Amino acid sequence: MSDAEAAIESLFEAYAAGFDDFDAEAILACFQFPVTIWQSGRGNVFNDEEELAENVDALLAVFEREEIVQSRFDIVEAAGDDGAAFAVLDWRQERDDGEAALEFRCRYALVRDETGTAWRIALAVTE
Repeated sequence: MSDAEAAIESLFEAYAAGFDDFDAEAILACFQFPVTIWQSGRGNVFNDEEELAENVDALLAVFEREEIVQSRFDIVEAAGDDGAAFAVLDWRQERDDGEAALEFRCRYALVRDETGTAWRIALAVTE
Protein backbone atom coordinates (compact mmCIF):
# COMPACT_ATOMS: atom_id res chain seq x y z
CA MET A 1 0.00 0.00 0.00
CA SER A 2 1.40 3.40 -0.99
CA ASP A 3 1.63 6.33 1.41
CA ALA A 4 -1.20 8.07 -0.48
CA GLU A 5 -3.42 4.97 -0.21
CA ALA A 6 -2.65 4.64 3.50
CA ALA A 7 -3.55 8.31 4.04
CA ILE A 8 -6.80 7.82 2.10
CA GLU A 9 -7.65 4.78 4.24
CA SER A 10 -6.88 6.81 7.37
CA LEU A 11 -9.32 9.54 6.27
CA PHE A 12 -12.14 7.06 5.81
CA GLU A 13 -11.35 5.27 9.07
CA ALA A 14 -11.79 8.62 10.84
CA TYR A 15 -14.96 9.30 8.84
CA ALA A 16 -16.49 5.91 9.75
CA ALA A 17 -15.46 6.33 13.40
CA GLY A 18 -17.23 9.69 13.47
CA PHE A 19 -20.46 8.01 12.43
CA ASP A 20 -19.97 5.11 14.84
CA ASP A 21 -19.42 7.57 17.70
CA PHE A 22 -22.23 9.92 16.57
CA ASP A 23 -19.56 12.64 16.55
CA ALA A 24 -20.61 15.37 14.11
CA GLU A 25 -17.40 17.35 14.66
CA ALA A 26 -15.24 14.35 13.72
CA ILE A 27 -17.33 13.81 10.57
CA LEU A 28 -17.13 17.49 9.58
CA ALA A 29 -13.34 17.44 10.04
CA CYS A 30 -13.14 15.02 7.09
CA PHE A 31 -14.36 17.64 4.59
CA GLN A 32 -12.72 20.49 2.69
CA PHE A 33 -14.99 23.43 1.99
CA PRO A 34 -16.77 24.16 -0.16
CA VAL A 35 -17.84 20.53 -0.62
CA THR A 36 -20.39 19.10 -3.04
CA ILE A 37 -22.44 16.04 -2.11
CA TRP A 38 -24.55 14.22 -4.68
CA GLN A 39 -27.16 11.73 -3.50
CA SER A 40 -30.54 10.63 -4.80
CA GLY A 41 -29.76 12.34 -8.12
CA ARG A 42 -29.35 15.75 -6.52
CA GLY A 43 -26.27 17.79 -5.73
CA ASN A 44 -25.82 20.16 -2.81
CA VAL A 45 -22.95 22.56 -2.23
CA PHE A 46 -22.00 23.25 1.37
CA ASN A 47 -19.83 26.34 1.74
CA ASP A 48 -18.73 25.77 5.33
CA GLU A 49 -19.01 23.49 8.34
CA GLU A 50 -22.13 25.22 9.61
CA GLU A 51 -24.05 24.47 6.41
CA LEU A 52 -22.92 20.84 6.31
CA ALA A 53 -23.59 20.35 10.03
CA GLU A 54 -27.36 20.45 9.42
CA ASN A 55 -27.02 17.62 6.89
CA VAL A 56 -24.76 15.59 9.20
CA ASP A 57 -27.16 16.03 12.13
CA ALA A 58 -30.05 14.81 9.96
CA LEU A 59 -28.00 11.81 8.84
CA LEU A 60 -27.08 10.94 12.42
CA ALA A 61 -30.79 11.08 13.29
CA VAL A 62 -31.42 8.49 10.55
CA PHE A 63 -28.62 6.34 11.99
CA GLU A 64 -30.20 6.56 15.43
CA ARG A 65 -33.68 5.73 14.10
CA GLU A 66 -32.32 2.78 12.09
CA GLU A 67 -30.21 1.67 15.08
CA ILE A 68 -26.99 1.79 13.05
CA VAL A 69 -23.97 1.24 15.26
CA GLN A 70 -21.18 0.20 12.88
CA SER A 71 -19.96 1.64 9.58
CA ARG A 72 -17.71 -0.60 7.50
CA PHE A 73 -16.10 0.14 4.18
CA ASP A 74 -14.06 -1.53 1.48
CA ILE A 75 -11.87 0.61 -0.73
CA VAL A 76 -12.66 -0.58 -4.24
CA GLU A 77 -10.30 1.88 -5.93
CA ALA A 78 -7.98 4.64 -4.77
CA ALA A 79 -5.47 6.72 -6.67
CA GLY A 80 -3.81 10.00 -5.95
CA ASP A 81 -0.76 12.19 -6.18
CA ASP A 82 0.44 15.24 -4.29
CA GLY A 83 -2.66 17.41 -4.62
CA ALA A 84 -5.68 15.32 -5.56
CA ALA A 85 -6.99 11.80 -5.18
CA PHE A 86 -10.01 9.76 -6.12
CA ALA A 87 -11.55 6.88 -4.21
CA VAL A 88 -14.44 4.46 -4.64
CA LEU A 89 -15.78 2.84 -1.48
CA ASP A 90 -18.44 0.25 -0.78
CA TRP A 91 -20.15 1.05 2.52
CA ARG A 92 -22.12 -1.21 4.83
CA GLN A 93 -23.84 0.28 7.85
CA GLU A 94 -24.91 -2.31 10.38
CA ARG A 95 -27.20 -2.65 13.34
CA ASP A 96 -26.01 -4.11 16.63
CA ASP A 97 -26.88 -7.64 15.49
CA GLY A 98 -24.69 -7.28 12.37
CA GLU A 99 -27.65 -6.92 10.02
CA ALA A 100 -27.06 -4.44 7.19
CA ALA A 101 -29.26 -1.37 7.49
CA LEU A 102 -27.68 0.40 4.50
CA GLU A 103 -25.34 -0.72 1.73
CA PHE A 104 -24.14 1.58 -1.02
CA ARG A 105 -21.20 2.69 -3.15
CA CYS A 106 -19.78 6.19 -2.98
CA ARG A 107 -17.20 7.92 -5.16
CA TYR A 108 -15.02 10.65 -3.71
CA ALA A 109 -12.73 13.39 -4.97
CA LEU A 110 -10.18 14.30 -2.33
CA VAL A 111 -7.85 17.27 -1.85
CA ARG A 112 -5.15 18.02 0.69
CA ASP A 113 -6.02 20.11 3.73
CA GLU A 114 -4.54 23.55 4.39
CA THR A 115 -1.38 22.01 5.83
CA GLY A 116 -0.90 19.81 2.77
CA THR A 117 -0.58 16.70 4.91
CA ALA A 118 -4.02 15.09 5.17
CA TRP A 119 -6.73 14.25 2.66
CA ARG A 120 -10.17 15.84 2.88
CA ILE A 121 -13.39 15.10 0.97
CA ALA A 122 -14.17 17.77 -1.65
CA LEU A 123 -16.85 15.84 -3.57
CA ALA A 124 -18.96 12.80 -2.72
CA VAL A 125 -21.29 11.03 -5.16
CA THR A 126 -23.46 8.29 -3.68
CA GLU A 127 -24.83 5.69 -6.07
